Parts: sequence; structure tokens; C-alpha cells
Amino acid sequence: MRCPYCGHEDSQVKDSRPTEDAAAIRRRRQCEACGARFTTFERIQLREVTITKADGRREAFDRDKLMRSVKIACRKRPIDENRIERLVSGIQRQLETSGESEAAAHQIGGMVMEALKGVDNVAYIRFASVYRDFTEARDFEEFASTIAAAVQKKP
Repeated sequence: MRCPYCGHEDSQVKDSRPTEDAAAIRRRRQCEACGARFTTFERIQLREVTITKADGRREAFDRDKLMRSVKIACRKRPIDENRIERLVSGIQRQLETSGESEAAAHQIGGMVMEALKGVDNVAYIRFASVYRDFTEARDFEEFASTIAAAVQKKP
């Protein structure tokens, strides 16, 4: 593993343990050249998934890109980092085990919205504003009113 500080090719694993959701192995490493310590994560990848964008472009599924978009929606909300990690891991697992090698971007957006709905209404609305391309304040009002109505119907 290449050292992120000095670029040296060799590092020594000092500690390995599974993550909380057991979806990855967390490894603490130490560079043999400069002595710096850093963490790496090893994840199982069942299959390569290609994402088809609305404009027809295709790109490889990028877990980090999905994580960034979910974190942006959850910014400054009382949501535990581990919960976000589990949400993203769950979506990735669904994609990899679906049996399909391609997925539409809108399908992933729908999966994220469904997951965020159960986590935090504000994060849900934030993500929906980008995913559904809200252009006016009225779009927010209409969407928020559907959430408020759904919350009031619950016993």
C-alpha cells in the first residue's frame, strides 16, 4: 500500500479489525520509510456496477461519490457517521446483489431518498431538492407538505 505522505510503496499492517457493520476491514498501517501511520479500508466488491446517467453517459459506480452526496444532505444534522456508513453500504450491497451489471442513476437516487426518509426529514428534503431538481421555493413547500401530511397520518 502506497504511503499517502511520502509515496513509499511499502507499509506494515499494525492492526486489523472489522468495521461496525462488518462490511469492511479497517487496517492501521505504518509506512516503512517515513514512519507515518494511516488507515485503509478493504471492502468486498461482488461485481462491477455501471451507472447510466439521464443524458446517456455511463460511468463506474463510485461509492465515495455516493457517500459525499449523502453526507452533504446530512450536514449539520444529528445523524451518526456510522448510520450514514451503514446507509451507503446497504445501497451498495443492494446494487451489487441485484444481479444487474447496470443501474440507472435515478434508481440510485430513489434508493437514497427511501433510505433518508427513515433517517431524517431535513436530509431527505435536501437530497430530494437536488435529485428532483427543485427550481423554486414552491417546489420545497409542496414536497415538505407531503412529508408533513405523511407524518401526521402516522399514529
